Amino acid sequence: MARSDTATGTKRVADRRAKSAAYGDDVLHPASSGSVVVVGAGMVAHRFVESLTSRDTDGRWSITVLGDEPRGPYDRVGLTGYFSGKTPDDLALDPTVLDHERVHVEIGARVTAIDRANRTVTTAAGTTHAYDRLVLATGSFAARLALDGFDHKGCFVYRTLDDVAGMRAWVATRSAQLGRPLRGAVVGGGLLGLEAAGALQAEGVSPFVLQSNERLMSAQLDLGGAKALQRLIEARGIEVRTQSVTTRVDADKSGAVCGLELRDGTWEAVDIVVFTVGVRPRDELARAAELAVDPRGGVVIDANCDTSDPSILAIGEVASFDGQCIGLVAPGYAMAEVAATRLLGGEAAFDGFDTSAKLKLSGVEVASFGDAFAETPNALDVTYADPISGVYKKLVLSDDARTLLGGILVGDASAYTSLRPLVGRALGGDPAAYLMPSDLAPAPQGDLPDDAIVCSCNGVTAGTVRGAVTEHDCADAAEVKACTKAGAACGSCFTLVKKLVQAELAASGKEVSNGLCEHFAFTRAQLFDAVRISELRTFTAIVERFGTGRGCDICKPALASILASLYSEHVLDGELATMQDTNDHVMANIQRDGTYSVVPRIAGGEITPEGLVVIGEVARDFGLYTKITGGQRIDMFGARLEQLPAIWKRLVDAGFESGQAYGKSLRTVKSCVGQTWCRYGVQDSVGMAVQLELRYRGLRSPHKIKFGVSGCARECAEARGKDVGVIATEAGWNMYVGGNGGFTPRHAELFAEGLDDEGLLRAIDRFLMLYIRTADRLQRTAPWMQEYEGGIEALKGVVFDDTLGIGEDLDRAMAAHIDNYEDEWAATLADPEKLKRFQSFVNAPDTADPTLAYVAERGQPRPATAEERSSGAVFIGGTTLAVRS
Repeated sequence: MARSDTATGTKRVADRRAKSAAYGDDVLHPASSGSVVVVGAGMVAHRFVESLTSRDTDGRWSITVLGDEPRGPYDRVGLTGYFSGKTPDDLALDPTVLDHERVHVEIGARVTAIDRANRTVTTAAGTTHAYDRLVLATGSFAARLALDGFDHKGCFVYRTLDDVAGMRAWVATRSAQLGRPLRGAVVGGGLLGLEAAGALQAEGVSPFVLQSNERLMSAQLDLGGAKALQRLIEARGIEVRTQSVTTRVDADKSGAVCGLELRDGTWEAVDIVVFTVGVRPRDELARAAELAVDPRGGVVIDANCDTSDPSILAIGEVASFDGQCIGLVAPGYAMAEVAATRLLGGEAAFDGFDTSAKLKLSGVEVASFGDAFAETPNALDVTYADPISGVYKKLVLSDDARTLLGGILVGDASAYTSLRPLVGRALGGDPAAYLMPSDLAPAPQGDLPDDAIVCSCNGVTAGTVRGAVTEHDCADAAEVKACTKAGAACGSCFTLVKKLVQAELAASGKEVSNGLCEHFAFTRAQLFDAVRISELRTFTAIVERFGTGRGCDICKPALASILASLYSEHVLDGELATMQDTNDHVMANIQRDGTYSVVPRIAGGEITPEGLVVIGEVARDFGLYTKITGGQRIDMFGARLEQLPAIWKRLVDAGFESGQAYGKSLRTVKSCVGQTWCRYGVQDSVGMAVQLELRYRGLRSPHKIKFGVSGCARECAEARGKDVGVIATEAGWNMYVGGNGGFTPRHAELFAEGLDDEGLLRAIDRFLMLYIRTADRLQRTAPWMQEYEGGIEALKGVVFDDTLGIGEDLDRAMAAHIDNYEDEWAATLADPEKLKRFQSFVNAPDTADPTLAYVAERGQPRPATAEERSSGAVFIGGTTLAVRS
């Protein structure tokens, strides 16, 4: 049923607003009344207005909001989303808050003076506004470095929508002028600096980060965490230089930035510089009005958010409490609630700063919370580090090792949402267990206490979330979010909110939603059946009929996989192209330096000498690094985006096809040589491996699938470590299922014994199709089997005894896949429209990225390190030798 009933939608919104208005403290009645003037129209001001208007039921306060930006309040926390396709409208905060009948808003109205004696403020346009209470929410501005060239064209700060729009425009214009991709520097390696580097990279700029001290995110991470983060950032192709201080920015004759000088005397050519060296409170109005201002900046406030003038309050980044100004939204929201409550005659106090932070950079997980640096007397810390996988975790505990005080999570921050609310509480169990890989770590013991903070941005407790379900009839996490604001800011707590809501719904005997995401109330399995039965083939049609909104990075790739599984359509056809994960977009795996790997299919590991020669020639001619993979294939690394079609043209012409190393699909079928050559072999394992790989190639699934075929019980192909393992015996084939390696290696379980070839293929067909139809997104076969109702015995019943009566349906589905298979790269080479995607730079399609640099190691090229780039000879683009001056 399409969700297009306007009346129903309007009522749903009204119901949510009513719940939100009824939420929290009892309605307060002001001890005084009159006019409130708010100077500033950012996130904190928006929150203050929302809180005040929703609880001021008597309408005793009228509010005037004066903002100096040319637009209304927007999500500054999500500013980086602008570079992933979000528009200013997408980032705008709820406009209905300022549309309130008692709220007057002036945008582009910069306040220039406060007259405390007459209680008025004056704007640059000369307009005067009288107030009974004045709220300063002027926020902060990006700090400036005292160095020559700070204002050259191409130098930016990273603070406002105008800043990021200017960056994007400069990149497009300057790269067109120069006819090449740009190189950029980010000065400052804090939270914002790393997000800015990611934003530059998203625009095609090759960025490097300059940090003045020894560690990235020095306000949140210790040295061990910072080093782990640096490795992760560099693995994404972003160079990092610590203990590097910028002393000058140079410009060319046109006034555009062309390079910068560092304190050690080195000079770097750059085309854009982004400064993220901190923020300073915008306290100039307060200083001119002779309010008390902290020597380090910021309007001094007490716990009531009152300034030295009883008629003036200050909230957010402009406010200095206990000598600190913190540039985070969570404490600003807390101050906004305190200020609103005080104006309404209630009792409230700001109790200090929560400096918990989570990095919002695609592919990099970092979180810091509580006493991360173990500054509490006699504090203990427990640390887990795995430099190979890029994981660093630390928990800070009280001296009896029982109470959680804080922590740092790098590389795997999945525990952040469940651990952060427990700060100050007994952790329970062995603390070291919580530092294990996420799929081995235990869940926190017991229910989360009602007073535990779940959403630090908005100060929402677990009890408030539960109350939204039990007292205000919220039916899902999205309604709780609208009702309580939990998860409405940075969003990092939304997973925990969803779990709390589901638990409370279940405890209340209400229906629990296991929806794929906020856009679909269906599970992946339910959505698979809905698409299969309805025969819909586009995301637009599916979301109109079964979902809401425009989709997200959860439901779009999941639906792309479902559509590919059902209809065997090319991943780059029509809407499907916009729904894919990063690697599927270009049908290749991106590597740490931004190049790609090429992996042709080598079924069963069997390859002719002629095939080896072709691969060798391709690797030689394109300057690629080659390696034999664990799945008995040959991987070629270092291919640039624009080279991929030329490389694949030669491979396809030689009879190779895509190995789909980039897809959630069948990867490899590993085999031993079997009875053909081995004196122990009892079956033709290579022949069976080739047959299996050609049968299931291109089969899209919830997660990657790996097979193994061993010719005897000696198990040289390690078949019992695969999703499907086949081991030969004198009586036939033994079939094993549900094995995998990784963080949680599992041996596959015996599924059937003594199968002939036909029986083996039919069993695998049905097992795989049932898995594809019923597994959750990104769920491998091992956990799927554990969660399947009835376990492995029930699965055997479906596959061999057709207990669900769907055996023939599963057989037909697999037959359709086999009949409709088409090599993705061969089809792409035949389609000029698809080939247009393979250009590194739209304005210079044949230009190689000049920032790629390699050195020779053991006779092959590998990416150069930062030290190697700056110290001597490197290969540029992997083909020609050049010396950097």
